[in-house]
Amino acid sequence: MVKDTYKTIDTPSGEILFKEKNSKFFGYAFPASSEENVKTILESLRKLHPNAGHFCYAYQMGTSTYTYRANDDGEPSNSAGMPIYGQILSFDVTNILVVVVRIFGGVKLGVGGLISAYKTAAQMALSECEIIEKTIDIHFKIMFDYQFMNKIMRVVKEKKLDIVTQTMEINSLTQQPEGIIEIKTRKKNAEMIFDIFNSIFEIKIIRV
Repeated sequence: MVKDTYKTIDTPSGEILFKEKNSKFFGYAFPASSEENVKTILESLRKLHPNAGHFCYAYQMGTSTYTYRANDDGEPSNSAGMPIYGQILSFDVTNILVVVVRIFGGVKLGVGGLISAYKTAAQMALSECEIIEKTIDIHFKIMFDYQFMNKIMRVVKEKKLDIVTQTMEINSLTQQPEGIIEIKTRKKNAEMIFDIFNSIFEIKIIRV
């Protein structure tokens, strides 16, 4: 079976607070799909917590293949970012950023204490989230002469395909109306859908 679903969150978690030996650990989870998302969120948290010394985080992005990063932000190596990332793996979620902001309380926790604190704060933040399952969708663009519109739409209706965009324009060579439709379908059905449209000789289909 082709895996064509993934777990993620649609909305940020609330702020959670975990305290350990006077240090405060504020935990957050956010939907994130790009480095730019991460940068913007971190900037907003630095403004929210101007007295914090560490903004440690981890993220995972992607659906079929994954990219991830774990950042200790000045804490001892692997004492913050990786424990946070471990919770992302434990909850089996992607397209997500988890940040734990630490305000030092005057008592050193040691590496073991830091690992436990960052792990707990990340776990608490993720537990606040509503985790949802989404499908991995493949997009195709179909180009055709206007006269074949009914044939295309019949397949779209029969296979319950989602239309992403639909445009009409004049072909510069033939001066005839030409349709362009972008559709999406679940990954497990993509090959079948491509073959159906590809067998209609009057149209052109490409993956986008």
